[in-house]
Amino acid sequence: MANSAQARKRARQATKARAHNASLRSRLRTAIKAVRKAVVGGDKAAAQSVFSTSMSTIDSIADKKIIHKNKAARHKSRLSAAVKAMAA
Repeated sequence: MANSAQARKRARQATKARAHNASLRSRLRTAIKAVRKAVVGGDKAAAQSVFSTSMSTIDSIADKKIIHKNKAARHKSRLSAAVKAMAA
């Protein structure tokens, strides 16, 4: 349990940061799901537009170090491949 004033403040800050990071992680997952849903829907133009907006979301979350840059690159690569495969 946090006993000193500094420890109590740090616990408050950690709780706040955790909530903020969780909301960003949720935005990431929602962006990924939106692209996957568009790909399953079959409309390539819609999938490409959703893909481009999702890329900026993924990049911004990786820049804030909520997820590792390699994980962001992996998601982007797989989503890009899924969108490109729609033409075939």
